[in-house]
Amino acid sequence: MPPGFIENLFVFVLAGFLGFEVIRRVSPLLHTPLMSLTNALDAIVVVAGIIICGEAKTPLSILLGAVAVAAAFSNMIGGFLITDRMLRMFKSTSGRKKS
Repeated sequence: MPPGFIENLFVFVLAGFLGFEVIRRVSPLLHTPLMSLTNALDAIVVVAGIIICGEAKTPLSILLGAVAVAAAFSNMIGGFLITDRMLRMFKSTSGRKKS
């Protein structure tokens, strides 16, 4: 086992529980701003995953980096699509001309 593995695993699990609790208690009125924030965080994860894949220290790190890039990128695109759909629901139709 690499040195610091248990400490890193502990931080990962703790961050997972903390993130779950924070997201679970968000008011429905804040979902659109929260989606925008998670899109920004996903962009950071994509860059970090690309860096991890680029270092190519072990085949496992390449695989995990590629999985991180794929998961964060799909989550980011989904977040943008959902945010765009929600914002279109609130657009005013009074400014349009009737044909």
